[in-house]
Amino acid sequence: METRHRILEGDARDLTELSHESVQLVVTSPPYPMIAMWDAAFAELDPQIGERMAVDDPIAALDAFEAMHRILDDAWAECARVLAPGGMLCIDVGDATRTVGGRFRCYPNSARITSTVMRLGFDPLPAIVWRKPTNAPNKFMGSGMLPPGAYVTYEHEHVLLFRKGSPRVFRTDEDRERRARSAYFWEERNVWFSDLWTLGSVAQSLDDPERPRSGAFPFELAFRLVAMFSLYGDVVLDPFAGTGTTCRAALALGRSSVGVERMSSLANLARRSLDATREGVERVARRLSDHETFVRGRTLKHWNDVLGLAVTTTQETALELWSPIATHRGGDALLVDYARVARDTVPVLESLPG
Repeated sequence: METRHRILEGDARDLTELSHESVQLVVTSPPYPMIAMWDAAFAELDPQIGERMAVDDPIAALDAFEAMHRILDDAWAECARVLAPGGMLCIDVGDATRTVGGRFRCYPNSARITSTVMRLGFDPLPAIVWRKPTNAPNKFMGSGMLPPGAYVTYEHEHVLLFRKGSPRVFRTDEDRERRARSAYFWEERNVWFSDLWTLGSVAQSLDDPERPRSGAFPFELAFRLVAMFSLYGDVVLDPFAGTGTTCRAALALGRSSVGVERMSSLANLARRSLDATREGVERVARRLSDHETFVRGRTLKHWNDVLGLAVTTTQETALELWSPIATHRGGDALLVDYARVARDTVPVLESLPG
């Protein structure tokens, strides 16, 4: 098996390098409207945003909030164009809290994005709350212990899940077999398909004066979404690629990927991060070792011949794990070769690109 990975420098609102209905999954996290670190990026695309924010007035800020989302609206429309029927759109976004004109407010980014994506014809599915607890000393906002002016501690983001039209159809024997091989373990499903994920944040600092913080989400978040909503050999897109987390997760799981990033420095960083395929090797190996631990002491009714392990359901009997073992360059893409994982024989990464 071989996959192909590209990081393109470009704008999420113009994905003309991607063909109509050419990807099966989008996993992304856009710039968050009304979070101060993104103000300059939005104002660069629409100068009126900067003008409205400079007024320091709640109503003007609401106009800026809407203008920021109109920029994102065009990106969601492009995602709708390139997604295949039945494809999934997964958007990690946080609502924003901000004091404007002396008034503290919450700006509901998740609700605003949901409204747009539904108007594009997507079906909203039950979403995930990503809880990321912090021990920061300033986590309690407002008047501290005194009512009524204290504010709820904000320690979560929304992972919004949308499907383009009816559920994906697998018409050929090859596609049905590929789907069976892409199954997840029963115990993985019980964790992944919960509506609450508690995952720590990742380091955000970048050695880049134009962009001191990355806004990246955890590798595990992208890994789960790619495993849940795509098959081996599918194409995964991240139109706001950032440091390339989604593409690395796709690489680890035997999917091809395309990342699109406006900033040259970040696009180059994402390309370099794709070379870190050992991250994927270790995560795939952990899937196997975690299942071996789960099986220990249990009597399960079904058997997976490839893995040489018992499994809980018949849907897991064809499940395969593939691990990246070698990478090489092919034009502007990183090409990755894989080996199938069996019990006690986790493949070792053989080569990295120069």
